[in-house]
Amino acid sequence: MALDLDAVALFVRVAALGNVSAAGRERGLSPASASTRLAQLESVLGARLLHRTTRRVALTQEGEQFLSHAQVLLAAQAQALASVGQGYAAPQGRLRVSCSSSFGRQHVSPALPVFLAQYPGISLDFRLTDRVVDLIEEGVDLAIRVGALRDSSLVARKLAPNRRTLCASPAYLAARGVPRHPGDLAAHDCLILGEQRDWRFVTPGGALSVRVNGRLASDNGEVLRDAVLAGLGIALKSTWDVGVHLKRGELVPVLPAYPLAEEVAIWAVYPSRAFVPPKTHALIEFLQARFGPVPYWDVENGDGGHSAAHGAAGV
Repeated sequence: MALDLDAVALFVRVAALGNVSAAGRERGLSPASASTRLAQLESVLGARLLHRTTRRVALTQEGEQFLSHAQVLLAAQAQALASVGQGYAAPQGRLRVSCSSSFGRQHVSPALPVFLAQYPGISLDFRLTDRVVDLIEEGVDLAIRVGALRDSSLVARKLAPNRRTLCASPAYLAARGVPRHPGDLAAHDCLILGEQRDWRFVTPGGALSVRVNGRLASDNGEVLRDAVLAGLGIALKSTWDVGVHLKRGELVPVLPAYPLAEEVAIWAVYPSRAFVPPKTHALIEFLQARFGPVPYWDVENGDGGHSAAHGAAGV
């Protein structure tokens, strides 16, 4: 029986995801069909490639040895197709994407019709949630995350800088006064996202962490955006969320001379570098091109340059 390169590609994705069902879904296969294809591949090779449990799979010693050869085989296949003019396969298949709710509604959702028109072979399952999704367990191909990344087992590509600013309404500042130094925030109502009560700044004397307090805290950024617009306090907000309000003068920057210290960005996160499907690459590259190194929401946003540095963060 000849070696089935589709089965080899399936094996490589199972090795990357640690999950037969998730890898099968990417290729339009049911869990039973995916398992059958892998069993057939093992039969052809005369070796067991995977240890299977009810929740995950792991490579056997033979599987680990075969993986590097499998990746070479797939790369050679792609090169061979390109050499005779067929090129790489057009991106196709169902792409399951997770994104934070507010950023997804404001900046990703409006772009989806353009993306789908550009790639007619791709269908999208676009999920909005503010919880951190387990990509492997939930079969998610790609997550769009905002902030500093923590999970070192994932691969991340930067889509755009995430500039942040302290801001307040003109009415609030007229009533309560304008802070001149981060230490002045102790006398103000600050709007707090979750448990993020320590705001860190860069000052001439070095890094400074300020514990803030206020009458309103929420785990939802849109609640805080509404509150800062209503004059309830000072908020730490991303410019993708409040840039339009800064441009209109509905909000004004606070403490622009003191940049925020934490490095954050907007990231595309996926499980592995090995054999990433063209559909995943397509969406990443589309969003990178759409947002750019200076995103449209940051152009002339009037925030006085108050932003966090945006170098690479650990994943």
